Amino acid sequence: MSEGEQVKNTQERQQKPDISKLVSIIPPASELKKKEKILSEKRLRVKYDESLKEPLAKIPKPIAGMLGIKDGDSVEVVVAGRKKFMFKALVIESQEENTIYVHPDELKLNGVADNSIATLRKSRQ
Repeated sequence: MSEGEQVKNTQERQQKPDISKLVSIIPPASELKKKEKILSEKRLRVKYDESLKEPLAKIPKPIAGMLGIKDGDSVEVVVAGRKKFMFKALVIESQEENTIYVHPDELKLNGVADNSIATLRKSRQ
């Protein structure tokens, strides 16, 4: 190599950015995973609870926490994407992850069976 080529190669090396500095800006995958995704709705089983005297939905604490539901909030229970029911939330201490208990009168009138699969979400109203 001639002296001119060596100088040219040295200049090219100096112009290239240091990749390790660029990579340090990108957070590792473990940091990205820490941010929990807040759910807006969840599919679960709906069971009748004859002991409820008004349109209430008993929601286990883990599910209420995932959906951001508190005692007294208005919730929507949607069955088969067409039948929408509004209930007042009652958060209970239970470890059941996939079941809520609701006042059965309105569900029975609209032909929704006990132990049906439905979508639960916090009401937008």
